[in-house]
Amino acid sequence: MPGDRPAGDRTVMTPSPVDRLLTASLIIGPVLSLIADVVYATRGWDDPTAGLLHVLAAAGYALVVIRLAAHGTGWPVVALLVVGVLGVVGNAGYGFNTIHVSLGDTDLVDATGAATVIKPLGLCFPLTLLLAAVVLRRAAPMWTVVLLALSAVAWPVAHIANVGWLAVAVNVLLVAAFGGVFAAQANTRSS
Repeated sequence: MPGDRPAGDRTVMTPSPVDRLLTASLIIGPVLSLIADVVYATRGWDDPTAGLLHVLAAAGYALVVIRLAAHGTGWPVVALLVVGVLGVVGNAGYGFNTIHVSLGDTDLVDATGAATVIKPLGLCFPLTLLLAAVVLRRAAPMWTVVLLALSAVAWPVAHIANVGWLAVAVNVLLVAAFGGVFAAQANTRSS
């Protein structure tokens, strides 16, 4: 038929710059978050450099959410996008809070009124990780889905209680999980 490719033809589509950026975010966001938590674990939870890295990692995770949305359809993707945006805002909010605290400003976690918005938004981030596992359950290796689900459960434990070693361990799992998704996408493009 017209348009059919001969057997063995392996046409590889060149990814667009946007596609390359979104795919790279699968590495960049988690690695920045790992570095931020290593700095928190070694310098303390009020370190301004850790706060800055935390904010940049949250921005990287915003791109991760967009990349992951391409892996599914229906309501799970809608939930991932909505909760993911809220989770990224909450995650970044905690980074900015660290910067504020390092400057001697009020800790929003202990404040009342409008400042309490940081807590539910912050909890949307681990929920984002769980939704990512749901969206990827048919599109990524199962071990990556399991690591994402485990990370979603361990993230709030590590970060609410400020357990540095656990926060670092969770981020190592996330680097491995999203690295696996990255590798699976690279393999799909080359085959």
